[in-house]
Amino acid sequence: MSNPKTNRLTPNSKPTPQTLGEFLIDNQSDFPFASGELTRLLNSIRLAAKVVNHNVNQAGLVDITGAAQNINVQGEEQMKLDVFADVTFINTLTNREIVCGIASEENEDFIAVAGSDGGHKQHYVVLIDPLDGSSNIDINAPVGTIFSIYRRTSPQGTPVKLEDFLQPGNMQVAAGYVLYGTSTIMVFTTGNGVNGFTLNPALGTYYRSHPDMRFPEKGNIYSVNEGKYATFPQGVKDYIKYCQKEEDDRPYTSRYIGALAADFHRSLIKGGIFLYPETSTAPTGKLRLLYECNPIAMIAEQAGGKASNGTQRIMEVKPTELHQRVPFFCGNAEMVDDVERCIAEASNT
Repeated sequence: MSNPKTNRLTPNSKPTPQTLGEFLIDNQSDFPFASGELTRLLNSIRLAAKVVNHNVNQAGLVDITGAAQNINVQGEEQMKLDVFADVTFINTLTNREIVCGIASEENEDFIAVAGSDGGHKQHYVVLIDPLDGSSNIDINAPVGTIFSIYRRTSPQGTPVKLEDFLQPGNMQVAAGYVLYGTSTIMVFTTGNGVNGFTLNPALGTYYRSHPDMRFPEKGNIYSVNEGKYATFPQGVKDYIKYCQKEEDDRPYTSRYIGALAADFHRSLIKGGIFLYPETSTAPTGKLRLLYECNPIAMIAEQAGGKASNGTQRIMEVKPTELHQRVPFFCGNAEMVDDVERCIAEASNT
């Protein structure tokens, strides 16, 4: 007969982690304006991400892999899951009447959202990369969703305008990403630190698995597509050589997944830097300021890191168009300082 005492919690037992829903309720007063609207918005993103996660996990079993035979506004071939994720997030946010506007990396223009009464009373706009790294789907590698939330600047009750979306990153009220990998984790900030919530697929519930996330004090991983090395500006080439030099705590380790959310998540957990500079073939960079760089930059800064375009803080760049591209360097603050130094030195020679 088993001893009933063995089933009891001991002083060393871990309590059940806080759920994402409980966290949002308990911390609602820390959210901007504390109206409950942002809480409902984050809950809707959580729901849509669960739907996308389910379909990502079906890859190889149903007909959702491969190209969709469409070209998006970026001039890139859309994957079937790109289209599915885009529709899922837009429908979820629109049907719940919790945003006044949505902009997606997959669509040329923003979407103005009216309530069922025809009004435009909501306060927030969302910018989203529905499926970051979608080319990884067919090889069973990690993909993600990246989102950014702003409070509208146009008068409440009127349709949103382009200016509501063209705000610098330092005006974000929340930002986050969902990484669909060996487990599914949602990481976000509302300007009061960074927290990660892992999905328990059996229960459909996110649990707070990574509280108060911070970059390690030192980083030793650099993430960059070195296949494009010959096209990089001299300052970035110099920094890569610096990373590879056997001196002090170097050489650093090179790791690259090809999905921003995944590469950044590794840097956040283990310490490192992600680089996507401009190239001779993409002189303004490849990553989108509004859908990728600003939200990741907000998370990085809230976790004690830094994000730059090589010469300027990313979140101070004033957007001029929805699909604006910029060079991007993000990770441990000291490592970003080093790449900025290399870029500055190269520009002075």
